[in-house]
Amino acid sequence: MTSSGSKAMKSGFDSVTQVELNSNVDTNNVPLQRSKILLILVGMILLGVILIVLGLGVGSNGWESLQTMWQQSLTMQIVWDIRLPRTLGAWAAGVLLGISGAVAQGLFRNPLADPYLLGSASGAALGVATALVTFGGSPFATTWIVRMGLTGAAFCGAVLAVFLTLLLARGVRHTLRLLLAGVIVGVVLGAIGSLVMMMRPDIIQSMQAFMLGSTGYVGWSSCGLMLLVSLICLVTSLALSQVLDGLSLGEATASSLGLALPQMRIALVLIVALSAGTAVAQTGLIVFVGLAAPHLVRSMVKTTHAGLITLSSLAGGVLLSCADILSRWIIAPQELPVGVVTAILGGAYLLYLMHRQRPVEID
Repeated sequence: MTSSGSKAMKSGFDSVTQVELNSNVDTNNVPLQRSKILLILVGMILLGVILIVLGLGVGSNGWESLQTMWQQSLTMQIVWDIRLPRTLGAWAAGVLLGISGAVAQGLFRNPLADPYLLGSASGAALGVATALVTFGGSPFATTWIVRMGLTGAAFCGAVLAVFLTLLLARGVRHTLRLLLAGVIVGVVLGAIGSLVMMMRPDIIQSMQAFMLGSTGYVGWSSCGLMLLVSLICLVTSLALSQVLDGLSLGEATASSLGLALPQMRIALVLIVALSAGTAVAQTGLIVFVGLAAPHLVRSMVKTTHAGLITLSSLAGGVLLSCADILSRWIIAPQELPVGVVTAILGGAYLLYLMHRQRPVEID
């Protein structure tokens, strides 16, 4: 690209950011708004650290004092080998779901968009079930090679589902058609997944736990993988955040800036598929986190997509960490499926938003 072309592109991006800020934020209060964003960012980081520390103290016997655990070598080994990777893994899975939710809502210009509504969850589950039937193993195996294989299978399934949805919907311009296509793809792929599981009845029980969502089998390999993928997805989505700002102003405006929209849409879809597929492969189907996290951020502050994606990732980590702690603590020594807890908390929060705010008008 020539120097003049680069300057024009940069100028266009700056215009997108400025218009987006002007449409969402009172220009007289921009410094105050930035301070608020920074305060929320620091607060979510601190809250995430506190929840991770609290998660270390929740075990089969309920809550245990960290000081007491520190004096017992056997308990500390349990903390290091089981509780710490599980707690960090829950936070990392929440980060992935928060990123995928924020990117999906920006890409499809729909605050109701969720990666799961586009069939990615059913596609990822189908990919995992197919891999288990073909190669054997367990969806909650802890070895690194198995986790990598399951993540790859879930990613391929999620990508297939999302592209099938886009194909049936003929793009992303018609919201109702897109959501209906996502429902159809999810139902069809879910039915195919059930047929695949019937071929191997021995994996049905494991897959049932997988469908309800669980962080109980997250080890250090899973935790490391999710942290790595979340970093890749966050950096990539932030690099494309100005594209989302342009799309929020309309197709014509985005096209006038010289953006290669088809290629950039593919990159954004891959981010949604990779982040959602990785989380599903490691923790099963955990609902509402990807949908609720961006709404939680929007209820606190107005910002461009760069800020929204960053804060949504941290909000997703906080939400799933809270759900993980509650799932272990409420009926200890037994556990609730974490997906059930997120469904209850996320559903209650979204119902609260529906009654608190005006209905969102969708094109």
